[in-house]
Amino acid sequence: MAGLSIWHVLIFAIVVILLFGTSKLKNLGKDVGGAIKDFKKSVQDDESTHQANQPKTLDSQDQQNTDTSNKH
Repeated sequence: MAGLSIWHVLIFAIVVILLFGTSKLKNLGKDVGGAIKDFKKSVQDDESTHQANQPKTLDSQDQQNTDTSNKH
């Protein structure tokens, strides 16, 4: 069989814990989580900046006006 069984995963996890220790793995998890959070924040900031920098045209203003009038 080419797939991994639960025993393979458990043995791998035990070896990783023995090699690196739980404190290094905990710090690695914190670092990766912080990097993901920063990446998401920068993507959201970039999208809002990109939308703010788009030029306003009469067509887009008319569309925004119809969108807001449909919400009420």
